[in-house]
Amino acid sequence: MIKTIESVFKIPELRKRILFTLALLVVYRVGGHVPTPGIDAKVLAEASRSMGGSLLGLYDMFVGGAFQKATIFALGIMPYISASIILQLLGAVIPYFQKLQKEGEEGRRKITQYTRYGTVLIAAMQALGTTIYLESLSSAGSHVVPHPGMSFRLLTMITFTCGTIFIMWLGEQITERGIGNGISLIIFIGIIARFPNGVVDEIKMIFMGQRNLFAEIFLVALMVGVVAAIVLVTRAQRKIPVQYAKRVIGRKMYGGQSTHIPLSVNTAGIIPIIFAQSIMFAPSTLASFFPNSEFMQSLHSWFAPGMVLYSLSYGLLIVFFAYFYTAIVFNPVDLADNMRKYGGFIPGIRPGKRTSEYIDKVLTRITLPGAVFFAVVAVLPYFLMKGMNVQFYFGGTGLLIVVGVALDTLQQIESHLLMRHYDGFMKKGRIRGRM
Repeated sequence: MIKTIESVFKIPELRKRILFTLALLVVYRVGGHVPTPGIDAKVLAEASRSMGGSLLGLYDMFVGGAFQKATIFALGIMPYISASIILQLLGAVIPYFQKLQKEGEEGRRKITQYTRYGTVLIAAMQALGTTIYLESLSSAGSHVVPHPGMSFRLLTMITFTCGTIFIMWLGEQITERGIGNGISLIIFIGIIARFPNGVVDEIKMIFMGQRNLFAEIFLVALMVGVVAAIVLVTRAQRKIPVQYAKRVIGRKMYGGQSTHIPLSVNTAGIIPIIFAQSIMFAPSTLASFFPNSEFMQSLHSWFAPGMVLYSLSYGLLIVFFAYFYTAIVFNPVDLADNMRKYGGFIPGIRPGKRTSEYIDKVLTRITLPGAVFFAVVAVLPYFLMKGMNVQFYFGGTGLLIVVGVALDTLQQIESHLLMRHYDGFMKKGRIRGRM
């Protein structure tokens, strides 16, 4: 491993890409601590302590704590993610966007342009809602915004929107001139920024006698086991063999080779967990806006994190969205038509409709264990917090993102090493990319 790390910095281009990526990530983290004008930071810190179990707490996790501090990067990259998801969903139902997705590089440029426009629109709308929310916050008689009004709203909207656009530009630069997917790395660095505080809290609890040493060892072992299981399931694939018939064109013979279709157990990625968690946090978020409503408070208690009804509903929603999103992003009919167009077929399966039905059947079967596993991982933090008094969320959306992005980044670095005849990070086998 040490020799491999040394090899990484021996390649000038790879070294330049890694240092460039690290520099832009540092810029992102610094911007996450620059306060927005017109906000009392001390009052905001007191007023936002109850944010953790709400939808705003989930949002704050993705932006590395910038939302809770109302910094210039408070909205983070999430408006861009939302715009990308909306464009993907439109591509499944609107013919115009379906056509763009099939036009290659030119179509991707057009979709990217629409995504940027959508990012600006969503960021402006979220910025307006955030300014109204900030004006309503107060603690001990002091208001978060000492001088509310139209001037504050306009300035804050421009600040938040420009911050999101700048982060989007950082992500695109990392993707183009750095290592890996820049958007994913920005979310990744925002999540792991909270890990050191969690580790420090655990160590303090041990020295203060609030945590048994053997329980802490068991927790560390459980963490290692869960991470290993996530890596295994994230990279798990079902390979469907495909045979291409021989074709004679002029004096040359083409085809005749065997290959396979790699169907991932986790085709939908973390999108189902994000959707499900957003819905499950809705009762607590609404209850915070109606503190005097008995019905809303009762609803909040029924769907409080860690309750049986919450965990069951959360798990079922993850499974549902896993199938829903997989059906949107993966089209067996188009795959079967493309195979038939180039003379490919699955041994024992007739080309065309039979092939698409077979692929759909296999995909339906392998999606279930992956969805159930990620539902268990997503619910795990609430049981740890309730049973073992863990002070930070281990598991859930954050852990899945961290593991997935780390594996993709290692794959990018390994591909550069192998291109220049260096050994990768693993002597036995290679880090497989996700589909």
